[in-house]
Amino acid sequence: MNIVLFGPPGAGKGTQSKLLIEKYGLTHLSTGDIFRYNIKNETELGTLAKTYMDKGELVPDHITIKMLEAEVEKNAGSSGFIFDGFPRTIKQAEALDNFLNAKGSQIHSMLALVVPETELKNRLKERAITSGRADDANPTVIQNRIDVYNNETLPVKNYYQTDGKYIEVVGLGGIQEVFSRLCAEVDALVPA
Repeated sequence: MNIVLFGPPGAGKGTQSKLLIEKYGLTHLSTGDIFRYNIKNETELGTLAKTYMDKGELVPDHITIKMLEAEVEKNAGSSGFIFDGFPRTIKQAEALDNFLNAKGSQIHSMLALVVPETELKNRLKERAITSGRADDANPTVIQNRIDVYNNETLPVKNYYQTDGKYIEVVGLGGIQEVFSRLCAEVDALVPA
C-alpha cells in the first residue's frame, strides 16, 4: 500500500506519518527528512537543495526525484510507503507514478490533512521553539512556504482527484483524534 500524505507546512504530516507507519508497517519517506539528511551530510544534491530551502522555495523536481528514488531503492523490500511532502508538483506526481508503475506498483490514495492557515502559522511558530527548526521561526519564510504550497503544490490535489484517489481529512483536533480519522480512511483502502 502506497499513500501520499498531503497538506501544507504545519498540517501534521510528520507527526501522523510516524503513527501510521507504526500501525501499518509502512516505510516513511519524508522529503524534508531526506533533504535534511543530504544537507547535513553535505552531499552534492543536499548542498544544491539547501540553496532553495533557505529561501522557502521548492527544490527543483529533478533534484527531489533523484533523492526520493534512491530512498525507495534502499527500502525495496518494504510492504509500502507513506510519501510525506512528495509529490509537490504535477510533474513530480507523474514521475512518481512512472517510477512506481515500472516497479509494478502505484499510489493507492492521497490523504490530505486540511488545516486553516492561521492554525498552520501557530503550529509552525511552536515547532520552531520545540524543535529548533530555523525555517519555522521566520514569519516571512513561513508565509512564503504557505504561498508556495497554495500556488504550486495544491494543484497536485486535482491530479489525484481525477483518479479518485484524493481524500480530505480534517487536520484539526488532538493528535489521536486526527490519527483516528486517517486510520478510518486507510482501513477503507485495505481489503478485508
